[in-house]
Amino acid sequence: MSFEPRIVAFLCNWCSYTGADLAGTARMRYPPNVVIIRVMCSGRVSPLLVMSALKQGADAVLICGCHIGDCHYTTGNWQTEKRIPLLRKALEMLGIDPRRVRLEWVSASEGARFVELIEEYVAEIRQLGPNPLTGAQDARTSPPSL
Repeated sequence: MSFEPRIVAFLCNWCSYTGADLAGTARMRYPPNVVIIRVMCSGRVSPLLVMSALKQGADAVLICGCHIGDCHYTTGNWQTEKRIPLLRKALEMLGIDPRRVRLEWVSASEGARFVELIEEYVAEIRQLGPNPLTGAQDARTSPPSL
């Protein structure tokens, strides 16, 4: 059985989740490797939440928010943009490839971009292999619990 990554995606309610919904209503297909969690703002995704997802079995975490300047909470995406590089540096210090955490901006009208992003990230994590915190698991049928 080949490795299939499990990716937890935190999507901002106002833009990214709506973009993902647009992809779904337009019947665009993307890999089923992603568990989507809607959050009110990308700024609400704490580093501890990301670490918890990785510790509990996610092979990678994707955080998607409104484009810079379009945040419904004014500065949420700015906070996230500052926070993620620090988190990635901390992961690297722990021996975890920082590519396991990714931040992207996806607007409500970018359903096709969301699909491309998911396809690209699943392929990238496939190449990285299983999360070293959890090790390879033969049966990967259920999403990580948060």
